Amino acid sequence: MTYNESMLASNALDSVLKVADETLRTLFAPAQGVRQPPLPPDAALTEAEKRHAAGLMRVNHAGEIAAQGLYRGQAALSRSGAARDFMRRAASEEGDHLAWCESRLHELDSRPSRLNPIWYLGSFAIGAAVAAFGDELSLGFVTETERQVEGHLASHLDRLPANDQRSRHIVELMKSDEAAHAQAARARGAASLPGPIPTLMRVAARVMTGTAYWI
Repeated sequence: MTYNESMLASNALDSVLKVADETLRTLFAPAQGVRQPPLPPDAALTEAEKRHAAGLMRVNHAGEIAAQGLYRGQAALSRSGAARDFMRRAASEEGDHLAWCESRLHELDSRPSRLNPIWYLGSFAIGAAVAAFGDELSLGFVTETERQVEGHLASHLDRLPANDQRSRHIVELMKSDEAAHAQAARARGAASLPGPIPTLMRVAARVMTGTAYWI
């Protein structure tokens, strides 16, 4: 094996180990956020309100697990360093959302989705597959994903218990960040997705959200 071949093999192994480490940390270690925004004080909720709020926040947590997998899958096969850095930076910012949702679930005496490994690994595979078609399409996928997530979060603001201002504030912060990610992806040259893809994305999202609410 030549020196160059040895370096390529070493770099490939490092990449695989990094992906494995990130996967295990996301799925099994407590989420660590960088930003810690002030939140409203917790309000008294009935048991039914707590269960409903927890179900919605479990859906949001599962969505953030999926976002980690998606962005890291896209970063793994990005063709340019700029696109790779963008995906990794977005994943880091989404990590704050993951920590906020996880903390709120604990406050509501609840738990994350038991299917989180499926959400993560499936999203990683989708992200890698999309990135293989080029950075412009990959950025277009980010734009459409964040657009759909923004709408999903807006619906949660309507569905959360009226006096659960703590969960509501978290969702509002997340919604603002998702809009910023979509705008940033467009500014970097995101391509429009072929017609059927957004529809398939909505169907997949409905399956995940409908399942994660309960499981």
